[in-house]
Amino acid sequence: MRYWLPSLILVLMLPASQAVESVRDYPVEQLAPNTYIIHGPLGFPSVGNQGFMNNPGFVITTKGVVVIDPGSSLQAGRMVLRQLKTITDKPVTHVLNTHVHGDHWLGNHAIADAYPGALFYAHPLMIERAHNGVAQQWLDLMLRSTEGFTAGTVAIIPTHSTANVKELRTGGVSFRFHAPEKAHSGTDVMIEVVEESVLFLGDNVLNERIARMDDASFRGNIAACEAAIALNTRHYVPGHGRSGGIELPKAFQNYLMTLYQEVKRLYEEDLSDFEMKPQIVPLLEPFNRWVNFDDQIGRHISLAILEVEQENF
Repeated sequence: MRYWLPSLILVLMLPASQAVESVRDYPVEQLAPNTYIIHGPLGFPSVGNQGFMNNPGFVITTKGVVVIDPGSSLQAGRMVLRQLKTITDKPVTHVLNTHVHGDHWLGNHAIADAYPGALFYAHPLMIERAHNGVAQQWLDLMLRSTEGFTAGTVAIIPTHSTANVKELRTGGVSFRFHAPEKAHSGTDVMIEVVEESVLFLGDNVLNERIARMDDASFRGNIAACEAAIALNTRHYVPGHGRSGGIELPKAFQNYLMTLYQEVKRLYEEDLSDFEMKPQIVPLLEPFNRWVNFDDQIGRHISLAILEVEQENF
């Protein structure tokens, strides 16, 4: 299903040149023999970053290319394809989306335009929620945040459920799907590229940036980090921030556990969120320079209180 309004209205109001722009180029980095990453800038979508801030990846197989999270817009997806062509002329055969937040998957539009035969996969709840309004919410958010730069983007919602396959094998490469019950969004899939020893974490793990937790469960996200650590892959690709080793899920888990456990302890002392903050922030000193720490930490404490209250009933 394609969503055209209000995106179509906005694109008709813009000069033709702006409607067909793509995001500025970001370098491709080889992570493993057949796995490549484009590390996007940190922060929330804005005019400055053109709405592009995630880490698109692609894996080259003997049959073609599997793209993972091609970005936040038609324009971002075009940039990803342009960079892909510097590596290989093989066609894109599959697109795998890690969760429902549109900064990761609205770039599907560019892939669908260039490769109409490509198959799009996601968690079944991602597909359901995208159809039930979340896709349009993200189209609108990207338009507002970029002041119209992403105009013309259409939500190409995946049609294939990862729950139906558990593992996708194509062109000699196995993509194993790990779906935590409720972590960052409740629609999450971590994608293990088995032969490459690479794990795409989605936003279950971030590096050098604090995540929005509005759709998340602290306990579920902690469990997702634990599952990622247990897989013990060589390479970990966070949803935002630089890729690295097993220290990435360990660090993010430490942030979540420290915050949640302290909120739980202070809740028992009957402290309010603003009373908790001065006690919790010093314990999170290793993370206080991460992007969005200052504007999210208070929100995280408030959300953790709500989760502790739910845990108690």
